[in-house]
Amino acid sequence: MLLVDDDPLVRTGLSMILSSTDDIRVVAEAGDGDEAVPKVTMHAPDVVLMDIRMRRMNGLAATAAVTALANPPKVLVLTTYDLDEYVFDALGAGASGFLLKEGSPQEIIDAVRVVAAGEAMLSPRTTRKLIGHFVETRMSPRRHRAQAGLATLTEREREIVTAVARGGTNAEIGAELHLSEATVKTHITRIFAKLDATNRVQLTIFAYEAGLVAP
Repeated sequence: MLLVDDDPLVRTGLSMILSSTDDIRVVAEAGDGDEAVPKVTMHAPDVVLMDIRMRRMNGLAATAAVTALANPPKVLVLTTYDLDEYVFDALGAGASGFLLKEGSPQEIIDAVRVVAAGEAMLSPRTTRKLIGHFVETRMSPRRHRAQAGLATLTEREREIVTAVARGGTNAEIGAELHLSEATVKTHITRIFAKLDATNRVQLTIFAYEAGLVAP
């Protein structure tokens, strides 16, 4: 994974925490977004842990640039509660989830593992609360576009998007809808293509904007 933060002490602390595990390896570090993009290209990490407030290219611009690359890594945004609006923008730009800077070492490790697996977005309850708040306040200009996207989905696909927005894993969604896990994954891949989405967080944002889930 790649660590991106303009505070070298923060990077050192995160590197020590993550390197203490057997299944996570920090392959590189970057001090801002300008450094992050070429290092992603050079090292091809599975996950980028991205701070938002940085000098030069900030985390929002860097997230958009990284997720636009071919075969992009998962981006996990580092934030504090007072940056909620920036987090929402980062999620919309393609980030797979967010992590609070004051999280415990185990929470940081678990967050990276969850995002790396690509199974479910990070901290579903907290993320859904955040997304719900900002979709509610910024919904009007996006509602029409979401409704147009909704019209392209089958009834089964709408059920799956709704289940994703509620934080369900592929296995949980399959059990709920009496489908195999592989079938759920196939449906989600088709939904991504129809909605031009890249991850489950974007499906959750869409579900709120389209009215499938109440804020």
